[in-house]
Amino acid sequence: MDKAPTIVLILILLALLLVIAFSSGTEVAMLSVNRYRIRNRASNGERRARLLERLLAQPDRWLGANLVILGLASVAASTVATLLALRTGEQHAISVMIVMLTLVVIVFCELAPKIFAATHPESVALNCAFVYQLLLWATWPIIWLANYVARGFLRLFGVRRGSSSSHALSADELRTVVTEAGALIPQRHRQMLLSILDLERVTVNDIMIPRQEISAIDISMSWDDILERLRHTPHSRLPVYDGELDKLVGILHMKRVAQELARGTLVRERLLEISRAREPYFVPEGTPLTQQLAQFQRTRRRLAFVVNEYGDIAGLVTLEDILEEIVGEFTTDPATVTHKDVQRDAAGNWLINASATIRALNRTLGWSLPALGPRTLNGLLLEKLETIPTPGTALRIGNYDFEVLQIADNAIRTVRVRAIPAAEPRAS
Repeated sequence: MDKAPTIVLILILLALLLVIAFSSGTEVAMLSVNRYRIRNRASNGERRARLLERLLAQPDRWLGANLVILGLASVAASTVATLLALRTGEQHAISVMIVMLTLVVIVFCELAPKIFAATHPESVALNCAFVYQLLLWATWPIIWLANYVARGFLRLFGVRRGSSSSHALSADELRTVVTEAGALIPQRHRQMLLSILDLERVTVNDIMIPRQEISAIDISMSWDDILERLRHTPHSRLPVYDGELDKLVGILHMKRVAQELARGTLVRERLLEISRAREPYFVPEGTPLTQQLAQFQRTRRRLAFVVNEYGDIAGLVTLEDILEEIVGEFTTDPATVTHKDVQRDAAGNWLINASATIRALNRTLGWSLPALGPRTLNGLLLEKLETIPTPGTALRIGNYDFEVLQIADNAIRTVRVRAIPAAEPRAS
């Protein structure tokens, strides 16, 4: 090499610098590429993606090949630069060459390629996959020896192959991926995916219809009252009980009732017979929605009674309630839906059924009411007031003023909520 023409040495030096830039940039791209996107492209039959997926599955091999060419190119570039400096005959040529070569390597062979690769990791990694495959074939003896020595050294510190964590995502990590998907996933679809991930954290207590709001038929009522209830119910299934809700008789399917009414054969005894054909289904408090959804599917049920530790009925949960946790309230126009217990008055204030759950209000209206403690707005207000209020009672919680409008059965039924303007001072 000492006798090679200067122009040849310059060309060799430029080629070596390109190799260093390639090694630095592609290493960042291979480490930054989205493995799940590559896996998806590979499953669609893309050849480059399949090759890259195989390389990423064995990082020690392609990293070894990368380090081999990087080390060789760096040493060779330093040697060629020294020869070029000596040929100038200047006293400080080597010192100047060291400074210039360092600047060139840092700016053009390290920073610039790495920034570009970090900005476009997928395209860079896919385009260099075949090159790395060739390098693996060419350098496999060196790579095998280097990896063997490196693993032996790491064993001294208790690090063994395969002890690293898996690339699988946890639920929280997947939630972050979905949240940061941006325009790649429509907003409504992102919300549905997040809702599915949240099902494990939500229990039947969070979405159940409270006991006092369960629409049911008391078989001991007068026959005229029963018929009136049957004619005006919006539900397809109604629980039937005798005297009190804990004495359930069964579940009445309105389709069967309609058939009996059409034939004119519906009497109290026949109503009892139809109800007993479908026994009530009970689930304990605290059952996660994922588990309850699977139970509904397995038992082919659409509603279940939630019972507390004493066996008393605390509420009712339906299959539709769980599905609404995923897709939102059922409506013909998803863009205009808020919540079935929330209305707006002429002044722009919220009129809210106090039996609505705090979780539903926070989720639907974007509020941040305290979620620990009482589950319903009625429970939260009673906890803050420490007494059963009278209509007109007002209090402030967070950024909202609450005014009690209706009281019934020792519980708050309806409240008016006014948002506090940002400039208005808060009261305790």
